[in-house]
Amino acid sequence: MKVQTICILGGAGFVGGHLVTHLANEGHSLKVLTRHPQRHRELAVLPTVALVGAGIGDQAALEAQFAGCDAVINLVGILNGSEAEFQALHADLPRRVAEACRKAGTPRLLHMSALNADPNGPSIYLRTKGQGLQAVMQTEGIQATAFCPSVIFGPDDSFFNRFATLLKLSPVIPLACPDARFAPVYIGDVVSAFALALEDASTSGKSYELCGPRVYTLKELVEYTAQLIGRKRLIVGLPDGLARLQARIFEHLPGQPFTTDNYNSMQRDSVCRSDGLAALGIVPHSVEAIMSRHFHHQDARAYRYEAMRRQAGRD
Repeated sequence: MKVQTICILGGAGFVGGHLVTHLANEGHSLKVLTRHPQRHRELAVLPTVALVGAGIGDQAALEAQFAGCDAVINLVGILNGSEAEFQALHADLPRRVAEACRKAGTPRLLHMSALNADPNGPSIYLRTKGQGLQAVMQTEGIQATAFCPSVIFGPDDSFFNRFATLLKLSPVIPLACPDARFAPVYIGDVVSAFALALEDASTSGKSYELCGPRVYTLKELVEYTAQLIGRKRLIVGLPDGLARLQARIFEHLPGQPFTTDNYNSMQRDSVCRSDGLAALGIVPHSVEAIMSRHFHHQDARAYRYEAMRRQAGRD
């Protein structure tokens, strides 16, 4: 394995944290760009990782940071935001990153896109993701590889854990888009895809759709989450009109748990048309294999904590 110098944008997020840890353990020299290095000290303690306080809005700064690197990885993305924010981060930034790679002489670019990314897609999220993907793959003078995953899951994800929290709060869950279909892909498999592409020049110029081994409806995933946390809950699938209404209400709540743009994205099933993991020689992990173990460990920790409280006379 050739040790590489890699600059990573979005390295402090869910996918980034896992990928940075994996690549650091492989011995690569990593430069993680972040506006707030002090907030991500868990990455700074990793061997060969440097947190660099740099914004991503300055084109000259991007070129300077990329100079001397063997590869750049762009993981920047948001699920909710204004149209201007989507445009800036999903469409404009990938184009600027690709151009900065070209000017800095950095030959390799790995880009995180999304399943169903399409300049003519049904949502702002998917349209801007499609514009960014197009810009990256059409930039001459660099060797780009893109990844288009379905929803990504893992023990520290914001998908199963968010639903687990909601299920603990209410005996009835009104669920928008209950029949929307997903093929959740394990974070470890996504990380493996990126790591393999770094070592395999034949992946250049290609885009890989990443999905897990099984397709579920959203309602099936929420029901399975309820089963994992041991809660009997009534999951009520909302008809289209009420789903739209829920989105219009929820997008004004703190954290925007569900928005009209999310609703529009879910009008297309998040299911792969081609098996990118198989093409890379990766055998995918199932939701059941990973999340059942995660929630079992959570329950065990909670039981030990309550037992210690009882022993201390704090019940």
